[in-house]
Amino acid sequence: MIKIHDTLTGEKKDFLPLDPQGKKVNMYTCGVTVYDDCHIGHARSLYIFDVIRRYLKYRGYDVTLVRNITDIDDKIINRANELKVNWKELVDKYIIKYYQDLDSLGVSRADIEPRATENIPEMIVYISGLIEKGFAYATATGVYFSVRKFTEYGKLSGQSIEQMLTGVRKAADDTKEDPLDFALWKLSKPEEPGWPSPWGEGRPGWHIECSVMSQKYLKTDTLDIHAGGRDLVFPHHENEIAQAEARTGKQFAKYWIHHGLLTINEQKMSKSLGNFITIQDVLKKYPADVLKILYLQAHYRSPVDFSWEKMEEAKKAIIKLLEIFEDDLGPSTADQLSLEQKKIVDHEREITDISRKTFENVMNDDFNTPQALGLLFGMAKDCRLFLNQYQKNKTADLRAIIGYKRETIREFGAVLGLILAKRDPHDPKWASSIIKEEVKEAVDDSSIQRMIEKRLLFKKEKKFSEADTIRKELEAKGIELKDQKDGTTQWEWKR
Repeated sequence: MIKIHDTLTGEKKDFLPLDPQGKKVNMYTCGVTVYDDCHIGHARSLYIFDVIRRYLKYRGYDVTLVRNITDIDDKIINRANELKVNWKELVDKYIIKYYQDLDSLGVSRADIEPRATENIPEMIVYISGLIEKGFAYATATGVYFSVRKFTEYGKLSGQSIEQMLTGVRKAADDTKEDPLDFALWKLSKPEEPGWPSPWGEGRPGWHIECSVMSQKYLKTDTLDIHAGGRDLVFPHHENEIAQAEARTGKQFAKYWIHHGLLTINEQKMSKSLGNFITIQDVLKKYPADVLKILYLQAHYRSPVDFSWEKMEEAKKAIIKLLEIFEDDLGPSTADQLSLEQKKIVDHEREITDISRKTFENVMNDDFNTPQALGLLFGMAKDCRLFLNQYQKNKTADLRAIIGYKRETIREFGAVLGLILAKRDPHDPKWASSIIKEEVKEAVDDSSIQRMIEKRLLFKKEKKFSEADTIRKELEAKGIELKDQKDGTTQWEWKR
């Protein structure tokens, strides 16, 4: 049974979808506002909810994911004015870049990715319904939701009305009945984009778009899962609940999932601090799997602190995982195995299948990716032992064991959204990671010495081509040879 930590109750709850057969899952996540390049905080959100979706699918659920695109907002208008470009041109540019980022990360597209501007008629109908029910009112500046009319306001964030009032500027909009009331519809100023409505030319507020589009495209008043960053709990998700439940009288979402926030060297990311890092900034230096390893090392509800040093550590870790896939051993079919070999293979498959149960247990526990990742590396270490045996004794049963372990590791890696592409030593993104510490673990001193002695023998026999091949093999392992005048050879790790 999967257990999910629900932000609303603060408890882990058994995951029981609303579908009577218990198989269909509807899931909504808050997407991006397209006025700038996506940064690595966006990447974490996009990636972790992709992992959760992947795991639910792995467990046999039929998941429909809706992730919105906010393509009209004050930030968009301000940025367009700043750059002196049309707001539509700005939006179209960053939607293209957003999809490029998704593809570069290897994050799956949502089943439906609606744009706010494509759903304004439905938002107007929704707002009209809230006015009719007495939960909203129109003023000279727009339409506002009356927070105090919704008696459960604050239940998601755990705040009282008094706490929410702290820091609210009462003079921000004199037309509002209460400083806490939030905008459902904003009347446009001259030169601002707008759409016709019963209350005048304007645009929707940010919060209303998610309530409308989640229910419209998932075709339900109650979502199974609503997800987003912890920074959206208040006011965005609090306001979504108020709008939706005031209108329908039903629970808006059964499970609220929120991921922790991302910092840069323990500081908040911002352009003013000069630590604003885009997804493409990272992917120019590292493959996507390296960034994903960094994210997986923390539970999704915990914060993640990014640094380039931590990225180097994550790179070393993913190389260790990729090493087990480097040699193509070829197929090993059952008819190649003796009865005794089949028993050995079956035994190792059973051991690997125990790892499958462990993987499911830790992921069932609120998607515990750090433990799942640790299991993956443990399985890779086990696989490496069999690969070492195979170097000495290339038997069909070892091929079958290694093949099954590799296949299982790739399967679990795919659930975690890891691409696990074969390492290319000529790729500059990987070349710098072949460092002394990694090579030392893979090669012991005695094996190096044996290769050196074999090279010296080839040189003595004037088999210079064979001797040079050994030198190149050692260099590839990070070992530098130094021939001495007395005919011996010393070696050291290359810096």
